[in-house]
Amino acid sequence: MRILTRAIAAAALVLSSGALHAETYPARSITLIVPFAAGGPSDAIARLVGQSMSQSLGQQVVIENVAGAGGTAGAARAAKADPDGYTLLIHHVALAAGASLYPKLTYDTMTAFAPLGLVNSGPMVLMSKKDYPANDAAALIAKLKADGMKATLAHAGVGSNSHLCTLLLQKALGVTFTQVAYRGTGPAMNDLMSGQVDVLCDQSTTAVPQIEGNTVKGFAVTSKERLPVLKDLPTLQEAGLKDFAFTIWHGLYAPAGTPPEVVATLNKALLQALDDKNVQARFAEVGTQLFPADQRTPAAHQAQFAREVATWQAVIGKNEAKN
Repeated sequence: MRILTRAIAAAALVLSSGALHAETYPARSITLIVPFAAGGPSDAIARLVGQSMSQSLGQQVVIENVAGAGGTAGAARAAKADPDGYTLLIHHVALAAGASLYPKLTYDTMTAFAPLGLVNSGPMVLMSKKDYPANDAAALIAKLKADGMKATLAHAGVGSNSHLCTLLLQKALGVTFTQVAYRGTGPAMNDLMSGQVDVLCDQSTTAVPQIEGNTVKGFAVTSKERLPVLKDLPTLQEAGLKDFAFTIWHGLYAPAGTPPEVVATLNKALLQALDDKNVQARFAEVGTQLFPADQRTPAAHQAQFAREVATWQAVIGKNEAKN
């Protein structure tokens, strides 16, 4: 009887400890991995959302930039982390594309992560250095098509959004450019501003401030409709690429196996951050928008992610990373 009593007491202690853990999460700071260099669009979004989430969680969300390999280095770090809710990942559509671009990943893209919720979406913007000899979208497209390998197009690394945009642009124009890879959008943008490369296709998050600051030339957006904050720039479809459309989205992830109650807590904090008027205003300023409220659940995020993996498998194929 004494043995049975002790066993029951021990079981009760374990259950109460688990309940206490769930009730007190988070008990310390949370690391949010950004798989790109500081200063890029994903970094800016992570810091904006992370700061707001810190307030609702009652613990600091600390940004850690783990750049390299088109975002897969940071993703690998997150995939290997303990599934306790203290290491998170923010990533964009390149996480889904990476399944096709990198056949030897150290993680299974479809099973390594627990989606926490969709953050924002927006178009890419086609830009050039200030002295590039084209003054409108049609002229830029014509010159790129004529120059081919003579044109240098920067991107933030294989698998990055800017790389994917470059691949789509090559396919649309039927030419191959000289691609210049960087370890993130920040370094790529710096070289575009200094005239070291000709063209960059990147997210509106970083494009809008530079175009408005007149440090680069803006030509077109990749969405089906014009961007209100850059209303004078046509879409690439308007410029003659009739079927060209490319929209970027970000989502938050935890390692697979994270307890459901922790996922729920993090999703709630994300939703509160996205309802923050300051966050919404900042997103609008840089040309991105929130997903509809009914699409901000982990389930909706998982469905979106699965669709994107399938889409990029068809677009990229198994050997596109060699380009």
